[in-house]
Amino acid sequence: MIEYLMQSTWSPYIAGAGIGILGCLTFILSDRPLGASTAYAKMSGLIGRAVSKEAVGRNEYYRLTPPAVDWQFMIVPGIIIGAFISAMLSGSFHPAWVPAFWGVSFGYNPLLRLAGAVIGGILLALGSRWAGGCTSGHGISGTMQLSLGSIAAAACFFIGGIATAVVLFRIIGS
Repeated sequence: MIEYLMQSTWSPYIAGAGIGILGCLTFILSDRPLGASTAYAKMSGLIGRAVSKEAVGRNEYYRLTPPAVDWQFMIVPGIIIGAFISAMLSGSFHPAWVPAFWGVSFGYNPLLRLAGAVIGGILLALGSRWAGGCTSGHGISGTMQLSLGSIAAAACFFIGGIATAVVLFRIIGS
């Protein structure tokens, strides 16, 4: 079993089955869907509460989804820690300020890479809130429930991702 965990890539069938089981367990144990964008909203609420507890208390979203450190919040650090452990086990962890894939297309300037990451992160956060959830929320939990809105959102995520990659790496970065 440990040899499987140390591989740099896993079977998409086994990984998909694991994600499906995890998605089912989140519904069974918490009656909530699996997703990551809620964690960012909760983080914003926790930071906002430190600045102005009254403003967060008046916010309608935070009355429905109180900012708290719970499993939905901890999924983001868990993803980061899990990715780090996986990279270490597989021997593929190689820290770099600018990944080679980016550097070949846009150069090795770390400030340009940081700007691209920040802008991409902001757009990702805005898009996930606008769509009412992130790729894991819609693509995993929503499609598991056969939600037409989630199926449409997941299709748009793929179309948008492919279009963005083509524009960035084939048109701008060539």
